[in-house]
Amino acid sequence: MDGAWHGLLFDNPAVRLAPALTWSFRIPAGDGDLELDWLPVDGPGRHAMAGREVVSTSYAEPGEAGYRNHRFDRIRLLITGQDHDLITVTATVSGDIDGLGRDEITVTGRLAFTGITVQLSDTVSGAGALARLAAFTDVSGLREVPDPRGIAYRFSPDPRPSGQRRRG
Repeated sequence: MDGAWHGLLFDNPAVRLAPALTWSFRIPAGDGDLELDWLPVDGPGRHAMAGREVVSTSYAEPGEAGYRNHRFDRIRLLITGQDHDLITVTATVSGDIDGLGRDEITVTGRLAFTGITVQLSDTVSGAGALARLAAFTDVSGLREVPDPRGIAYRFSPDPRPSGQRRRG
């Protein structure tokens, strides 16, 4: 695979931000990676991403885009295909905030799903985090893995022997 995608379920009661599931995408783009973070993808969940489109027209509203430590104001992400945990995306970013000198960047890539992090203020166990996550996406095939920072609950796809695919 040439890239990766993962989810984050988080909240922030201090600013009255309700729990939200967002997605991040790392797409190789020549001499660096295009990083798209905190994008909400409407739909039934991680197994039904194909055909979804996300547009963000202002930096951090709702998502952020970066390429080689430079920021872009606008994002258009189209998920063009999916084969279980592998998705194919085309992303276009524009509105060079930092003067990189590129008006627009468009990249296409195949991305491997690496998991979902749950960081909710009222969740105190992995089982509780998985139950809360289930309200936002299909959790089948996920297993809890340690969070090296110790501040969240992490869930990764179950490993399968090479050549074996999950059906359905």
